[in-house]
Amino acid sequence: MLKGIDQRLSAEIVHVLMLMGHGDDLVICDVNHPAVTIAKETTYGKLIDMAGCDIPTGAAAILSLMPLDTFVPAPVQRMQVVGNPAGVVPIFARMQSVVDRAEGRAVMIEPLERFAFYAAAKRAFAIIRTADSGPYGCFILKKGVVDLPEL
Repeated sequence: MLKGIDQRLSAEIVHVLMLMGHGDDLVICDVNHPAVTIAKETTYGKLIDMAGCDIPTGAAAILSLMPLDTFVPAPVQRMQVVGNPAGVVPIFARMQSVVDRAEGRAVMIEPLERFAFYAAAKRAFAIIRTADSGPYGCFILKKGVVDLPEL
């Protein structure tokens, strides 16, 4: 363990967050997502498990280290409800609260059709699967710039 790093963040998750650059995407999903299959096509190439966490808890831990992109209108994307693109499930509001609180501002979350979401997930840097049972717990977080002092 290290000071100041949420204990839910494994060494592998911290490593992946450090490897990611500005504009890279990170998928955080529930247990129903075809994460193993899709993770094989990501930059990282394998699934990362975040056992024992639901999506809002896992996302809050990740966003304690990773800023969201401010150069795009919607730095977070989610999967639409199949057959009801305007449909809403509880996880949507819970994640909205997490990302808004982490960024200290209102963050736009863009809905994507199921297969468009899968295609976008395959282009992501990595996929983190939580223990969340879902449904529709599938989100893509676009990494922003970390403002660092000069060396």
